[in-house]
Amino acid sequence: MASHRKWSPTGTRIAGIRTPALATAALTSVALLSQTANAAPSADSKPSVEEVEKKVDDLYHQAETATEKYNATREKTAQQRKRVESLLDDVARRTEKLNTAREELGSFAAAQYRTGASAPDTATLLLADNPQDYFDQTQLMDRLTSRQKVAVDDYITEQAATTKKRAEASQSLQTLTTTQSALKTSKADVQRKLAAARDLLSRLTAEEKARLAAIEKKKQEAADRKAAELAQQQAAAEKKAQEAAAQQQTTSGTTGTSGTSGSSTTDSSYTAKADKALAFARTQVGKPYVWGATGPGSYDCSGLTQAAWKAAGVDLPRTTWDQVNVGTTVPLSDIKPGDLVFFYDDISHVGLYVGNGMMIHAPKPGAYVREESIFYGGESIIHSVVRPA
Repeated sequence: MASHRKWSPTGTRIAGIRTPALATAALTSVALLSQTANAAPSADSKPSVEEVEKKVDDLYHQAETATEKYNATREKTAQQRKRVESLLDDVARRTEKLNTAREELGSFAAAQYRTGASAPDTATLLLADNPQDYFDQTQLMDRLTSRQKVAVDDYITEQAATTKKRAEASQSLQTLTTTQSALKTSKADVQRKLAAARDLLSRLTAEEKARLAAIEKKKQEAADRKAAELAQQQAAAEKKAQEAAAQQQTTSGTTGTSGTSGSSTTDSSYTAKADKALAFARTQVGKPYVWGATGPGSYDCSGLTQAAWKAAGVDLPRTTWDQVNVGTTVPLSDIKPGDLVFFYDDISHVGLYVGNGMMIHAPKPGAYVREESIFYGGESIIHSVVRPA
């Protein structure tokens, strides 16, 4: 697997993880939003349509980040719950086995008593934390048969293992409780950010909503132009590569074909899988974005890409943060249908590339799975491109 490297677009941009300055800006945005919500509307305090548009976009971005955190925590919770259930089942089986063994050890002590030994305290044996101490103190160990001694040793070993398993189960239960609390916190965080975005939008007048729609349309047109430019660049590069390959074949004859057979086979295999992933994704167009959803009726962004590639027989992790590390990172200029396109410095959004600068993705709450330019938010927010298979 190739190491993950971030693709850097043309222009000035800080690469890598979100910087403290950006994080501070996001917090400032939320603070301003809170002030706006609590203050009485006035001509001076009411934000402009452009400011609302920026704040809403920022809140949706924050909500997606919180959603991925929620997804990761929920997956962790499910894994921990399975572990706890397995440990408790194991403890129950071991406890039942120990109870049976204790009864057997009690019969050993009773048998020794019938042969003339001092009367055993069977109740003490059955409740003893360490049967070895009991047998040593009552001097019964010296009179037990070899088979009985083996049974005692086995019991002591099993008891130690059971005690250890009980401790593990107790620790796992505590960890699960902590994770469940974190899950609730992540869920509440998403809900707060979405509520704040809805509140901002609800304050717009009909005229302001029309202006907001015009801004969005202008952004979409710019994104579509960038997608067309990428498609033209790729078409030109592909044509040039084909001409170079044809020229090489003409010059070297048939000997030049052997070196490309492996690459062609790999490309063909990926294309076949990508076609299946894309076919699935296209049938999901029109379904609503629901944060935390993995289908079949609704999806969030990483839930959609996970389901699409699963239809092609490739298992992707649940979150964008894990999906970005699966497969091979490729430059934007080499992007192919089926590749995953990741967005923002915090890698909180992902879409499935379909070709010609377009992708299928689950955009945000209130929207539906759709085909859209990968430049929908500008070239600067594209984080990287990953070929997952």
